[in-house]
Amino acid sequence: MKTIKIFDTTLRDGAQDPRISFSVHDKLEIVKRLDKFGVDYIEGGWPGSNEKDTEFFKKVKKLKLNNARIVAMGMTYRKNKEPENDNQLLNLLKAETKIVSIVGKTSAKQVKNTLEISLEKNLEIIKKSCRFLKSNGREVFFAAEHFFDGFKENKKYSLNCLKVAVEGGASCIVLCDTNGGSLPWEVGKIVAEVKENINLSISIHCHNDSETAVANTLMAIESGAEQVQGTINGYGERTGNANLCSVIPALKLKMDYKCNVSDRALKNLQNLSKFVSGVANVPLYEKQPYVGKDVFKHKAGLHANAISKDVNSYNHIVPALVGNSFSVIVSELSGKANIAMKAKEFGIKLSEEQVENFLQKIKSKNFNFDGADKSLKVLMQYYSKL
Repeated sequence: MKTIKIFDTTLRDGAQDPRISFSVHDKLEIVKRLDKFGVDYIEGGWPGSNEKDTEFFKKVKKLKLNNARIVAMGMTYRKNKEPENDNQLLNLLKAETKIVSIVGKTSAKQVKNTLEISLEKNLEIIKKSCRFLKSNGREVFFAAEHFFDGFKENKKYSLNCLKVAVEGGASCIVLCDTNGGSLPWEVGKIVAEVKENINLSISIHCHNDSETAVANTLMAIESGAEQVQGTINGYGERTGNANLCSVIPALKLKMDYKCNVSDRALKNLQNLSKFVSGVANVPLYEKQPYVGKDVFKHKAGLHANAISKDVNSYNHIVPALVGNSFSVIVSELSGKANIAMKAKEFGIKLSEEQVENFLQKIKSKNFNFDGADKSLKVLMQYYSKL
């Protein structure tokens, strides 16, 4: 059984969400929770880009972590510099993390239009950046920016970018769907082809602009990637990143892959999601798969009737496996099963006639008691005495 490494970038890519501004204390507290959860790598930020990230890397060294390894993020050296005098690379060394992740262009179009250098010069920059960091005792993850778009435009060049990173000493290649425009079958095919050409650990980093980041991530794993990158709750710029709160349970519960997140830890997934949401001061999306408070709620009478006989008849997993729970809602769409199940939950005994009378009252008044259990309980208690 293949073991998948989990790389969390909530503190770096997730912090680019326009709603979020983590303090250093916030970041340290999230690190502790992610480490306890079983995450393998935590990307802490971009040292030197701002004072908070610089301070974070100084303070995180004092934490005793049991599972996670801290990663500093940077970029290849600038075209008018050399590795030894480029502040980007020097700040990565100053962060003193054993692992560094550097982003480099792997799209010929981006190299020409954005970096405004030759394709050959970009290959040199990638190779020398990786070699410099490796020679200074760092394990190097090379993040291939715009890789999937670049591969579709000029496959040979994009693969050459990966090959020179390997020659420079990179230990992991991160394939980035930077613009979030790829679709699952494209990602699967391209990752499989990369595996045929690159004999190195492959990671997948997807953005959610086409709302396929999770699907793309899972397809990449099926096609040979060994590491997934994402954020808690899918935080990130634009539409966000691959949501680890969906990726991790899919890997463990549906795809039968191993990862460092234990079954016991997985039962704290909803708590982790809520914690990061609270620290980020961003309300948790109620319909977020697996961890949202609405995702195992059932309103229709047909559903409630089936669930009263088999709890999994309308649930794709056992909610408790991710720390969630199922419930039924009493409304004008209810059937008798909704009433009976809520009465049982409240410890109220209702006869069949009382259940029927109560249901008709709800329907005639178009009542909806979602989020109003106390009022519903009082009304049921009244009907139980009739």
